[in-house]
Amino acid sequence: MDTAEVRRRFIAHFEDGAGWGAHTAVPSASLILDDPNLLFVNAGMVQFKPYFLGQESPPYPRATSIQKCVRTPDIEDVGKTTRHGTFFEMCGNFSFGDYFKEGAISLAWDLVTKSVADGGWGLEESRLWPSILDGDDEALTLWKKVTGLPDERIVRLGKKENYWSMGVPGPGGPCSEILYDRGPAFGPEADFTRMGTDMPTELEDRYLEIWNLVFMQDELSAVRSKEDFDIAGALPRKNIDTGMGLERVAFLLQGKDNMYEIDVMYPVIERAEQLSGRRYGAHTESGHRDDVLFRIVADHVRSSMMLINDGVTPGNESRGYVLRRLLRRAVRSMRLLGYEDRALPELMPISRDKMGETYTDLLQNWERISAVAYAEEDAFRQTLKAGTTIFDLAAGEVQQSGGTVLAGSTAFALHDTHGFPIDLTLEMAAEKGLQVDEEGFRRLMAEQRERAKADAKAKKGQHRSVGAFREIADQLGAPVRFTGYDEVVSEGTVRGLVDHEGTSIPAAAAGDDVELVLDRTPFYAEGGGQLADQGVIELDNGARLEVYDVQSPITGLVVHKAKVLTGEVTVGLHAQLLVDTERRRSISRSHTATHMVHKAFREALGDTATQAGSENSPGRFRFDFSATGAVPASAMVDVEARVNALVLDDLSVHAELMSQADAVKSGAMALFGEKYGDQVRVISVGDWARELCGGTHAQSSGQLGVVKLLGESSIGSGVRRVDALVGGDAYRFLAREHLLVAQLSETLKVRPEQLPERVNDLVDRLRAAEKDIEKVRVQQLLAAGGELAAAAEDLRGTSYVGHVADGAGGGDVRTLALDIRGRLGTDRPGVVAIVGARDGKPSVVVAVNDAGRDAGISANALVRAAAEVLGGKGGGKDDVAQGGGADASRAGEAVAAVRRALEAR
Repeated sequence: MDTAEVRRRFIAHFEDGAGWGAHTAVPSASLILDDPNLLFVNAGMVQFKPYFLGQESPPYPRATSIQKCVRTPDIEDVGKTTRHGTFFEMCGNFSFGDYFKEGAISLAWDLVTKSVADGGWGLEESRLWPSILDGDDEALTLWKKVTGLPDERIVRLGKKENYWSMGVPGPGGPCSEILYDRGPAFGPEADFTRMGTDMPTELEDRYLEIWNLVFMQDELSAVRSKEDFDIAGALPRKNIDTGMGLERVAFLLQGKDNMYEIDVMYPVIERAEQLSGRRYGAHTESGHRDDVLFRIVADHVRSSMMLINDGVTPGNESRGYVLRRLLRRAVRSMRLLGYEDRALPELMPISRDKMGETYTDLLQNWERISAVAYAEEDAFRQTLKAGTTIFDLAAGEVQQSGGTVLAGSTAFALHDTHGFPIDLTLEMAAEKGLQVDEEGFRRLMAEQRERAKADAKAKKGQHRSVGAFREIADQLGAPVRFTGYDEVVSEGTVRGLVDHEGTSIPAAAAGDDVELVLDRTPFYAEGGGQLADQGVIELDNGARLEVYDVQSPITGLVVHKAKVLTGEVTVGLHAQLLVDTERRRSISRSHTATHMVHKAFREALGDTATQAGSENSPGRFRFDFSATGAVPASAMVDVEARVNALVLDDLSVHAELMSQADAVKSGAMALFGEKYGDQVRVISVGDWARELCGGTHAQSSGQLGVVKLLGESSIGSGVRRVDALVGGDAYRFLAREHLLVAQLSETLKVRPEQLPERVNDLVDRLRAAEKDIEKVRVQQLLAAGGELAAAAEDLRGTSYVGHVADGAGGGDVRTLALDIRGRLGTDRPGVVAIVGARDGKPSVVVAVNDAGRDAGISANALVRAAAEVLGGKGGGKDDVAQGGGADASRAGEAVAAVRRALEAR
């Protein structure tokens, strides 16, 4: 049964309901959701979390979905086990206060055991072992009732395996798993009656968990660990959340040994075999290593593709770092398999074709996906070259000093800063007869992970409770009506007040900061890149508030953050709401300009130039978009000219409400990470630019006045940023530039159009003059060399010159030292120590002639003595060594330190 059919039967089973009520099929959410606790969506229930937390009311009593997921802790296990993958699909069914344990058990067991002819999966009952939380007698009774299995066929497991929570106070509950016995080839037989409540690791491959049923029934007041928590009481409404790994069931039904060999993944392995000349499944020690590499390739190519499709781009932090790591591990694995050419253009299209059967947007977005992925591979290939150079230098220093171990800090820097894989460092070190301080490397890696965990924990701790807002929303019974598309002055009634700690309050007095909810408002809440409105709220009792921010903490609620200027605010008062119209118009112009610039860039650079973020502020905007390299200056000129030409055309800007499907058919663009409902708002600038957007806009393009692009820059791999001005801000900027050009023209006595040529001529002349000055300075410096060499003192048969060269930088100091050394002759040992200082930074060079080295004098040893006095370090070879420091005031002492070291020989 191919994966698509496994998927189809799952959804069909729950849409039918099997006697427990039809479930609403909900499409997968993006891998990126606005959740401060999550890097990526990692479970099927994530998009339903507001319903489980009671933050929002579910629009349906039952739901089913197949959710795209990425779990990053499993990266190191990919390929080594049969079940770990970074990207996977989680099938789930959900009940929001509807059916509970019996329904969840019946629905799952029915689908798993129902014959293929009847629409099920037809798994043998003799191989299935349900598990329960030890002590959950209700679940035990229900499993026996539904399945007819005896006590001994139902496994009792502890909280570690069979209790679920979000890791924070909130809902939780016991679980039941369905385990599938794969047979003796995958591990020893278990005696579950004597095993205890922990599942031994050696049994996990044989008794494979395929489905987890969470019975969400408890309200947790504290969660100290997975097994240590307090239960405050029962939830007012019991919920069901289940998760079934699509890939796990697929490889069982396809008769495969692991998830990497299913129909949507194995074709990538087959192509990797062809490219590398290696064979997957070879039963040798090297073959086992190769199998792991093949699986890493198959998993990471697919995972990277899905992440890029949902808007992630490679970077050095957060989501971008994970994507970069996945792509580079895939490329590195192909190199270890012996294939050193560009691998992703050969492999990723195969994954696209298989996954594109379900996720058709992969085909629509392929140009952008491939551009990002291939550019990252090219960058990594350059990194490998650069990293090899850095490694060679570090290894050379170790060998020169007589060492045999490359420091863990060096290996960590290569890995963390330069993206150089540790396995490559180990391999190259072995080739040079060196070892690597792996313990030190692992320690630094562990410290980095602990810092990351601490950061994540801190962010989780900042996740503010929205319970008070949920109560207000429930009292309202309907979403707050936003009237700001049509008006900037409106009336409403105060329906709720919340203080800065998130607690509902009955009143607020002058000087207080408060968050207000009204039944209707013209104030726009920050979202979609558009900053929030500001303004004033005046109450019937004379109280007055200044609104400085507007947010929407839960769907359908608009919260005004304000300071009470005068009087007292209480719930129930009638209010007049006045938006700052100048700010609103200015932001609206910026928002419309962003849409226009987006469209113009796609015209100039192609459809891969997709928006990756924006900020619409008064008079200015920031626009981020996907691009594999810097935008040519000519393209920037063309985009600016195109937008301003359409500004002059004064195109009408209008909004339409329609279904999302109709919006896409009409050519409207949807942006990554944005949540859209069934009905969407489409903004059109004439018949030219169309986007799904909930923000406010100018009424026509002519209201923008003028749009000025200030420049573009990189903000991460594959993402460029354009900053721009609109309207009055753009006009004032251009006026300042015009004045500057006029002043320069007057000063240089040329027409404005001649300025570039004139400035270039001046720059060329200045550079030529600087070169002449530099020649003269070097000549003067070297002229002093003869006098210094002639004045060399005799230290026990060695000619020694020590000198402080004021104002000389590192290059000057080296030039002078070598010049003097050449003048000392070759008939006796000669040593030169020169210390210079420029801009307060000292440099020291020690040079020793051939006779000096024959006498056992080392410049490397002498320079360290000088550098230590300067508060720094130094090193080099026996003939020339260089160092630096932080204390230029001790230059004379540094020269004296070299002299003492020579005398002490």
